[in-house]
Amino acid sequence: MSTPTLTPPETAASEEASAAAQTIALEKEYVLQNYGRYPLVLRKGKGCYVFDTDGKRYLDLISGIGVNALGHAHPRIVKVIRDQAGVLIHTSNLYYNEFQGRLAKKLAEVSGLHRTFFCNSGTEAMECALKMIKAHGSKINPDKYEIVSIENSFHGRTIGAISVTGQPKYRKDFEPLLPGVKFIPANDVTALEQVVSERTAGILLEGIQGEGGIYPMTPDFVRKARELCDRFDALLVDDEIQCGVGRTGSYFAYQLLDPVVMPDIMTAAKPLACGIPLGVVVTNERAAQSIAPGMHGSTFGGGALACRVALEFFDILEGLLPSIHQVGGYFRMRLDELARKHSFIKEIRSTGLMIGVELTVPGKQLVLDAMAEGMLINCTHDVVLRFLPPYILTEKDVDRAVKILAKIFQKFKPEAAGTVVQH
Repeated sequence: MSTPTLTPPETAASEEASAAAQTIALEKEYVLQNYGRYPLVLRKGKGCYVFDTDGKRYLDLISGIGVNALGHAHPRIVKVIRDQAGVLIHTSNLYYNEFQGRLAKKLAEVSGLHRTFFCNSGTEAMECALKMIKAHGSKINPDKYEIVSIENSFHGRTIGAISVTGQPKYRKDFEPLLPGVKFIPANDVTALEQVVSERTAGILLEGIQGEGGIYPMTPDFVRKARELCDRFDALLVDDEIQCGVGRTGSYFAYQLLDPVVMPDIMTAAKPLACGIPLGVVVTNERAAQSIAPGMHGSTFGGGALACRVALEFFDILEGLLPSIHQVGGYFRMRLDELARKHSFIKEIRSTGLMIGVELTVPGKQLVLDAMAEGMLINCTHDVVLRFLPPYILTEKDVDRAVKILAKIFQKFKPEAAGTVVQH
């Protein structure tokens, strides 16, 4: 009988490092180099944590850019995926499936809107919303095609979506883009009044700008947008792709206003199916009339697997909303404590578990430092540390995060971080 060969720990570690290096090398050789990836290969996740190929654990406070709202490997989501994958995954929209209508009904109940179009991502949802705006305007007057959007906004990566994205860095390489788009500063009521006219087909807002740095729209600005859309027969579109579906502690960010200002069209995506691609456009009847059979569609949108997972997610989400408020408030309090100790923290902006920490200098090094200490965050707009943690985050997790932040802030040298890049 032969004696089993034992692999020394140092050899196993070397093999793991080699496997990670091979993964990165393969991607660099064969994958389109359009991402600035961090040098980290993730193998698995559990709850609020992910693990790399060496087994190192990281507190995941970016959650797949707001997608993994229930963390990783949530037992109820895993069960639903396994069950449905063994029954039916895809049929196309030539036929009905059991879950699309049920999910559309749930979305109507939680949004206050009525009809849903299913797609696969936020940018696809935005494309549908733009087509609805255009179709609505063209039915009234061929010259009614202008769209008002907000500076510093972000709506996706397709040609249509970047046409209405208020950051020149995303548009400059692809111009000329969609004509008739006008950009105004966020929360500038006077500028909004000056730009909207009979030629305006739609106004496009994010309740809280996400990639733009966690900036909320003011109630007065949103109310004026609604008033102008009513006056000039335009559609008000609310992009809830990052700030919606529970992220703020309400189902949607527009519901935080008192009284609520209803959009005509709402787009959502990221957390809907907990990592399974799913986007939605939810509309009132007025906006829905702009799209007739054959004018828009999706091969994959609203598949049985994605819709069933989303239904399970909504069943779980209802019980999580209060804790999103509570834990989000606790996180904000602990961050405020850090801000009082470090002068390079300019401002903290947060609603629920959507949090931005604006710095006076670029924050890329802090993202790398956090990763080295076992925590994943990212930096948007060069200077805003962005936190989009799972909704299952606890105060104990927050304490761990703040401990890591305190450590890296203490060692951080702002003078070596460079200067702020102006956009």
